[in-house]
Amino acid sequence: MQLHHATCEQTTPVGMALRVYLLGVVEYEAALTLQRTLAFEAAGERDSAALVLCEHPPIFTLGRDGSPADIRCDFQELHTRGWHVRWVNRGGGSLLHLPGQLAIYPVLPLDWRHLGLADYLDRLHRVVLAVLDDFSVKADTRPGQPGVWAGQRHIAGVGVAVRDWVAYYGAYLNINPDLLPFRIVRTGPNEYEPMTSLVRERRAPVRPALVRERLLEHFTSMFPFARTALFSHHPCLGSRPARAGRLSVT
Repeated sequence: MQLHHATCEQTTPVGMALRVYLLGVVEYEAALTLQRTLAFEAAGERDSAALVLCEHPPIFTLGRDGSPADIRCDFQELHTRGWHVRWVNRGGGSLLHLPGQLAIYPVLPLDWRHLGLADYLDRLHRVVLAVLDDFSVKADTRPGQPGVWAGQRHIAGVGVAVRDWVAYYGAYLNINPDLLPFRIVRTGPNEYEPMTSLVRERRAPVRPALVRERLLEHFTSMFPFARTALFSHHPCLGSRPARAGRLSVT
């Protein structure tokens, strides 16, 4: 599968359509606005869905199970760095977002698929596991703890929100971010080992575009769609394209 800047579409028999937004580095608030826009649209058109793939500049987010105590850093230092902390309504705990981490945001009407939340989360975890397996990285999940682990280290965080039975937020997979800052955030219960990355566990370089390609393949295998359209921008992000980043479309 080759991903282009131009919109392309593959048509199959009539059914649910998936719009895929392949973006570069997007401010967290802008990405959240985009998700809410897409979720509002999906609430009115239950046979449509979207998948947003992007990166974020540095920011901490605290989910419903998160706490400021998870951030082992003086808030004055965070202020000096210009790193913000934001409470969010997704599931899961505290996460640090940096360039080199792939944000995976499916916006999916669960009732159209006859999916319960537990089943949806299970499938989302399996998508991430399948991607890691493609790159020979052994990983697993832990009962009652969202996310994916490579050994004793988190490699992907998972947390979703549901409104009008439309799921948004999703997963965050570390491809090759700077791992040093992850030492100051606890990403799970009694979690003391910092997050790791696909490149660290694989011990070899990885093309981010290939990771996105495999992610899209596994996502559409786990959640089949009749039609898939690829986009590199959305009007609610403004008139200018998203800033270039490691995951810019190639």
